[in-house]
Amino acid sequence: MNQDVMLVTGAGQISMAIARRVGYGKKIILGDKSLEQAQAVARTMTEAGFDVEVYEMDLASRQSIKGMIAFGQGFGEIKYLVNGAGVSPSQASIETILKVDLYGTAVLLEEVGKVVGKGGAGITISSQSGHRMSALTAEQDEALAMTPTEELLAIDFLQVDQIKDSLHAYQLAKRANEKRTMAEAVKWGKRGARINDIAPGIVVTPLAIDEFNGIRGDFYKNMFAKSPAGRPGTADEIANVAELLMSDRASFITGSTVLIDGGATASYFYGPLRPGKEKE
Repeated sequence: MNQDVMLVTGAGQISMAIARRVGYGKKIILGDKSLEQAQAVARTMTEAGFDVEVYEMDLASRQSIKGMIAFGQGFGEIKYLVNGAGVSPSQASIETILKVDLYGTAVLLEEVGKVVGKGGAGITISSQSGHRMSALTAEQDEALAMTPTEELLAIDFLQVDQIKDSLHAYQLAKRANEKRTMAEAVKWGKRGARINDIAPGIVVTPLAIDEFNGIRGDFYKNMFAKSPAGRPGTADEIANVAELLMSDRASFITGSTVLIDGGATASYFYGPLRPGKEKE
């Protein structure tokens, strides 16, 4: 029996929360570089009544992405995408962040956009980090949005000697995710489908808990303590917005980014998180 297929990349808490919220009755293809992690999440979801298949997928590889898409098409039409895959600045080098988070996401949106069915919808997960850096020029933004995917990593300002550290690389990658989502929304629209971006702030996940207890723990705790919400978020709160964006109620929303960070970005620019504010 042909089913509507939902591709989910990244077997983490946010991906799982979204898939559980909107994936019932669909064939869910869960892809992750760690097959073991994907199998563990799939087992939890299957035991809760969801129809899940796993696929070992590397977001940094076009061949791997195309393989996952082809695998999903074996069950039916690709109608939905949830992209929660990626690496963090404390996990990876500048080169890896650009290859996975920037290039890989661009390829995924491009390849799914070639096959997504009419009425389909997608979500990619970026980060508040894309909002916490100096504004790029219009030409730089356009380059992130429009450069052919196989030429992205050759852009001059994405060269290693132009990037301060892994956090800066992560910020650029997440800014690129948002610009790429805008550009791809135009292409997806020709197929009658929509794609949007969610930029979460600090969300409690196993990785975040490790960060809270690590060398940058005080930095993160200070960030959410001095945001208007005064706390970190949860994966289910991200799923609340994803559920809306992937439903017919959001049929007029595409190419957008929704910032969900408890006001941390607002505080960074205009409140107690503003750089230098604590020294005043």
